[in-house]
Amino acid sequence: MAIDLTPQLAKKVCEGDGGSYHAWSPSELPMLQHGNIGAAKLALEKNGFALPRYSDSSMVAYVLQGNGVAGIVLPESEEKVLAIKKGDALALPFGVVTWWYNKDDTELVVLFLGDTSKAHKAGEFTNFFLTGSNGIFTGFSNEFVGRAWDLEEKDVKTLVGSQSGKGIVKLDGNIKLPEPKPDHRKGMALNCLEAPLDVDIKDGGRVVVLNTKNLPLVGEVGLGADLVRLDGSAMCSPGFSCDSALQVTYIVRGSGRAQVVGPDGKRVLETTVKAGNLFIVPRFHVVSKIADPDGMEWFSIITTPNPVFTHLAGSSSVWKALSPTVLQAGFNVDSKLEQLFRSKRTSDAIFFPPPK
Repeated sequence: MAIDLTPQLAKKVCEGDGGSYHAWSPSELPMLQHGNIGAAKLALEKNGFALPRYSDSSMVAYVLQGNGVAGIVLPESEEKVLAIKKGDALALPFGVVTWWYNKDDTELVVLFLGDTSKAHKAGEFTNFFLTGSNGIFTGFSNEFVGRAWDLEEKDVKTLVGSQSGKGIVKLDGNIKLPEPKPDHRKGMALNCLEAPLDVDIKDGGRVVVLNTKNLPLVGEVGLGADLVRLDGSAMCSPGFSCDSALQVTYIVRGSGRAQVVGPDGKRVLETTVKAGNLFIVPRFHVVSKIADPDGMEWFSIITTPNPVFTHLAGSSSVWKALSPTVLQAGFNVDSKLEQLFRSKRTSDAIFFPPPK
């Protein structure tokens, strides 16, 4: 594959008094456009308020840092007001309206990864703001606004003229936004740092998988996701998505080395990945990672709500299922080496602790 797979950092797109919005560009990470994937980050300072908006893409949001409040309105539904914190994942289907607020001193940072196959631009999210200087009210004439919302012209002028902020604003202490309701989290958010582990390997790593069982809305979004925490110097087994899904990975913490192998046994990527990097593994390509001594953590979306992976090393490896003579013939080795190969990694699955 000739497409450049080099991991990239996000670039600042816009900034307001209350925070900033960052995105990855298909021009710098071509796999975004090739795979119809969008990626962006929202960073809100204290009292930062991301104005109500909807997007042309379905997506999964993941809270990278801080605590805050999210307002979510699903089509033809009531507003859900959720307290959000680091580790929370939220599935955001098409047509959902959201707003985000940070009332704490610590910056609130939210990652968005999603499907742009129906978006205006492949590989990019386009946000449509309901309010603000770039909101829908500013596009309509006063006549249309007055007729639609049954307002007199003087009130229309005040309403439209007061919307000076663009996308992100800073609220003063006089405005009290709705308080979060604990029951609104049910079915809307899952904290990946507190959820039961799907995989837990001592000195190796841990995985929490988001799917239609623990976060049903991912079925509407059409995406699965996982949070992987790899211990220091541990290795993630080489593997691939066997259901044609793309894997889009954001490095949350730490650093390490990654290799990706594609058709004809060619290594198409060998690189160091670090916190803030985004990289994409093409369909059916085999990927493996080794963490640096401080370990590595990443959040990924997979372009199917219930992903299936095939691992090529470890106790669940496909090699363990193949007949000994098939392995011997395939590798063109004698039975002694085939038996040695098969005898290794009989207890380790997916993650391999560092060599002793």
